[in-house]
Amino acid sequence: MARKEMITRDNILDAAFSMASEQGIDEVTARKLAAYAGCSTQPIFRHFENMDECLSEVFKKTLAYFDDFYLKYDKLSKYPFVNLGMAYIAFAGKEPFLFSYLFMRNNNMGLNLYNLLNGRTGAVMDEMNRARANGVAAPEEIFMKMWMLIHGAACMVITGDYDLSSAQTRLQLEEAYKAFVR
Repeated sequence: MARKEMITRDNILDAAFSMASEQGIDEVTARKLAAYAGCSTQPIFRHFENMDECLSEVFKKTLAYFDDFYLKYDKLSKYPFVNLGMAYIAFAGKEPFLFSYLFMRNNNMGLNLYNLLNGRTGAVMDEMNRARANGVAAPEEIFMKMWMLIHGAACMVITGDYDLSSAQTRLQLEEAYKAFVR
C-alpha cells in the first residue's frame, strides 16, 4: 500500500505565501521554507521543479490575494480611481511585504503596473470607463497622474512616513482627481 502524502503542493504554497507575507519574499528559500513548513526540502522539489516555479506560484497567489482585497474593500468615493487607490494604499499598510513583492519589484510574469492592478477584476478598465462616462476625454492620462500620487502615498505608508487618516486620504485623492480633470 502506498504511503499517504503528508506535505502537499498546497501546503508548501501556503507556507511560502505566509513566509512572504511575514518576512518578505527574499526570505523564501528552499531550506527556510522547509523549516517553516515542518518538512525537508524533498517535498518542495517533488511538487515544484525548482524554487523559481514555487515563487511564480506565490506571485500568482499574492496577486489573487490583492484582487480579493480590492473587491472586499469599501468603495466610499464616487470619483474614478479613488476607491482603487484607497485599496492600494490600505494594502500597503496591511501587507507591506506582499505590496513590495507585487508593486515594487520586477516580476517574472511580464506584467506591468496596469496589468497587475487590472488583475482578474478589471478594476482599472472599470475606473477608466467610469471616468469616460463622466466626460473625461483621456482617462489614461488621469490614471497616470492619479497613480503617481497613489503609489507615492503607498510607498510612504511602507516607510512609516504617512500619517493621514483614511478620510483625509480619500479627500486628498478626490481633490486631486477634480484638479486633474479640469
